[in-house]
Amino acid sequence: MKVIWRASAAAAILSLASATSLAADIRIAVNQANPPYEFEDPKVGLTGFEVEVVNTVAKRLKKSVEYSSMPFNMLFAAVQSGRADIAIGGITITAKRLESVAFTQPFIDSNQCVTAMAKGGITRIEQLKGRDLGVITGTVGEIWASKALKENAFKEIRRYDGNIEPMMDLASGRTSATVNDCPITAWYIKDKPQFAIIHEVSTGDRNALMMPRNSPILGQIDGELARMKADGTLAAIYEKWFSATPGENSSTVKTEPIPKP
Repeated sequence: MKVIWRASAAAAILSLASATSLAADIRIAVNQANPPYEFEDPKVGLTGFEVEVVNTVAKRLKKSVEYSSMPFNMLFAAVQSGRADIAIGGITITAKRLESVAFTQPFIDSNQCVTAMAKGGITRIEQLKGRDLGVITGTVGEIWASKALKENAFKEIRRYDGNIEPMMDLASGRTSATVNDCPITAWYIKDKPQFAIIHEVSTGDRNALMMPRNSPILGQIDGELARMKADGTLAAIYEKWFSATPGENSSTVKTEPIPKP
């Protein structure tokens, strides 16, 4: 399998559109600053849970892949325009998104977690009344925060393009809490005791590979994910990145149909 990595966030969609002699079989748009799903490791380059899932699928299909980095909210345009064959970035399947894009079957479950400073005096979501909350633009966390704005009386929702910036603003006191996918949050704060998860939102989120509507390779990609579930490959990748065994009824283990609009 040939892997081509292009870190071109500012002009990612243009780079996807350009045809070169190195054109890969599968073009992948990636929200790079999204550990542990996808991130740049100085020693090995682009890596992470979803990167390993995609690379394994491609290797088993004997396909080459090409990655282009961009903010989360740009992933949708890349896929909808057909400039990317797959997009990854901890993308949740939603009915609204299925109106314009396609998804493979889900392969990881993810609720939303609200995080605050461990010694900041905020231990319950009710204490965020009149305070700022950080979210990542285009995510389910932003959707939840927008709906919960009045009920929880947040002062303001601050929006960011990546995962690191809201945590930095939380640490500096610019915001009082952030909301993001629980696996991403748990991985990020595991060696940072200054942060603490104070609330988990049971959204039933499930992440999958996002692809264009009527993608000619959707069935092929989804079929390989199903085989990876059946032979334990996907569970092994999950255990490697999250140091836990996926539940037998989780979407990491259980084969499911391709989501329909």
